[in-house]
Amino acid sequence: MKTILCYGDSNTWGYDPVATAASTFPRRHAHDVRWTGVLARELGTGYRVVEEGQNGRTTVHDDPIMGNRNGRDYLPACLESHKPIDLVVLMLGSNDLKMMFNLPAGEIAAGAGQLVKMIRQSEAGVEAAAPPVLLLCPPPVGDMSHLPDLDEKFTGVAAKAKRFPQHYAAVAQQQGCAYLNTQTIVTPSTVDALHLEAGEHEKLGKAVAEKVRGLLGD
Repeated sequence: MKTILCYGDSNTWGYDPVATAASTFPRRHAHDVRWTGVLARELGTGYRVVEEGQNGRTTVHDDPIMGNRNGRDYLPACLESHKPIDLVVLMLGSNDLKMMFNLPAGEIAAGAGQLVKMIRQSEAGVEAAAPPVLLLCPPPVGDMSHLPDLDEKFTGVAAKAKRFPQHYAAVAQQQGCAYLNTQTIVTPSTVDALHLEAGEHEKLGKAVAEKVRGLLGD
């Protein structure tokens, strides 16, 4: 059985924007609705899909408000815990768009590149080799003007997020890893402009499954 580790933020965690809007705390899509669950269904019984998503997780930056969200800090333990890993699917960068970090799109992609480098220098793969990586460009960001508090946290980031694909593609080429641009596949919810509704998870999971089958020779 092949192990696929999916390392990401709230869209990998399965954050449900519609249910959360009517709640006092974040709510998740059901396991089989999340893109990781769709990926597992599409790949079938020969695969084990490990979902490692966290709300607010960044690439390499410390969040002074939420804490414990730096993706670089947890990654080594995560790799160690789930090895041997046949493939790491990495999708991070959306939370780096927050105004508190004030980062250009290229530097956010560079942060993701640092995580790719860590994975490719690890011994978390089969026979203690480094596992291959599939780098996903984060989804686009929508209009937040109807959500003033959120809009203040993410002022002007929709245009910045549109520049992600060119930078993430360049990082993938530099690091020698596989790449998938999710911005050609999914659209964020109009509810919060950041997270994916059920139908988008379905599309993303199927697209990732197709890519994984190609990478692992199935």
